[in-house]
Amino acid sequence: MMGRTVQEVNLTQEQAADWWEVEALFDLCFAPGREALSSYRLRDGVAPVSQLCLLARENGILAGAIRVWPVRVAGRPVALIGPVAVHPTHQGEGLGGMLIREVIDRAHHIGWERLMLVGDAPYYGRFGFTRLDGVEMPPPTNPDRVLGVGDWNGISGQVLRVAGASTPPSHQGLKLS
Repeated sequence: MMGRTVQEVNLTQEQAADWWEVEALFDLCFAPGREALSSYRLRDGVAPVSQLCLLARENGILAGAIRVWPVRVAGRPVALIGPVAVHPTHQGEGLGGMLIREVIDRAHHIGWERLMLVGDAPYYGRFGFTRLDGVEMPPPTNPDRVLGVGDWNGISGQVLRVAGASTPPSHQGLKLS
């Protein structure tokens, strides 16, 4: 295990056939009942942003995964990052950071101007995430953990579910308001 680097890991876009393998990784990495979190209410019945759902594999074995979901704040499209998980045998190798950086880069490349997540500011701050004052996740989310990166100037309000959106509105002609 020691000495492995993230360069040995292959990043690919998640495919439908990968769904249950990724779910098993999330179950392994997160406490039972993870689907009771408020962020899951925003994801329920909504297709993820497929271009931003990534897998990291080493020799074909799933080492990490990240998913991204469309939401809206103040009528604007937002990409909600999470969950992100790294298999316990790969933790501490920088794989989680690599997944976050790749999602941020890809999201901006395909037109997402705002990204957000619920997480620890000291960890995610190194990727440019800051606290989103005035952006409200469904309760009981701690407001100190609501973080964003991108163009958030003048945007505040509740984070709302977007049914059926899987790409930014500019790519689909989708209207969010």
